[in-house]
Amino acid sequence: MNHLCVYCGSSLGTSDAFIAAAEELGALLAASNIGLIYGGATKGLMGRIADAVLDAGGQVTGVIPATLRDKEIAHEGLTKLHVVDSMHERKSLMAVLSDGFVALPGGFGTVEELIEVLTWGQLQFHSKPCGVLNVGGYFNHLLTFFDNAQDKGFLKSVHRAMLLVADTPADLLNQFEHYSPPADEKWRAG
Repeated sequence: MNHLCVYCGSSLGTSDAFIAAAEELGALLAASNIGLIYGGATKGLMGRIADAVLDAGGQVTGVIPATLRDKEIAHEGLTKLHVVDSMHERKSLMAVLSDGFVALPGGFGTVEELIEVLTWGQLQFHSKPCGVLNVGGYFNHLLTFFDNAQDKGFLKSVHRAMLLVADTPADLLNQFEHYSPPADEKWRAG
């Protein structure tokens, strides 16, 4: 894995554990020589993970729409910053540049981005690992939703298993190293 895309909040959240996890993941990425691909902002967990990677001597590529450049306060100290025209272009470029996807705590945007890349994996548009860093059980309710979707017949078990879950950055990256995408097509019976 050369580049990991991280989706996370443009806010810090209510727990110092969220900040610590972002900074720990950032330091681990740099130590593992894995470049960070992220939303390009200085605010919130986004800024904290970018700074952690940079402080540890790693490479960071940001992708930010021009309309959000000032609102999210684009990080001008990155290895590379792409300013794009739309959110669609942002998400597409981040996906192309990345070898895997991780969600840290965040809000609507974080969850939407995670769900989109999971869906693309389910549809076999890519075979890259997707995971959540479940800091303090932050994603428990989302995971319960996915379990319910599987129980009710809307999500196959092989596709539910696509979402890797860990409490620590090291455990999540270890799972990424051993990830194999499902061979089962979404529409095949079963």
